[in-house]
Amino acid sequence: MEEKKKLYKSRIDNKICGVCGGLAEYFDVDSTLVRLAMVIVGLWGPGIILYIIAAIIMPDKIS
Repeated sequence: MEEKKKLYKSRIDNKICGVCGGLAEYFDVDSTLVRLAMVIVGLWGPGIILYIIAAIIMPDKIS
C-alpha cells in the first residue's frame, strides 16, 4: 500500500525556516527552483506574507 505524502518543513534542506525545502521534497523538484519561484512571487507582492504563513502553519518533520 502506498504511503500518503505529507507536507513538512525540511530539517535538512533549509535556509530560513525550511518551507521551500519542504515544498521541494513534497513535489519532488529541486529546492533551488522552489526558492527562485518564491523570490519571483515575493517581488510580485504577497510572497513574503505567504512564506510567513506557511512557516507558521507547516509542521516540522519529526523523523
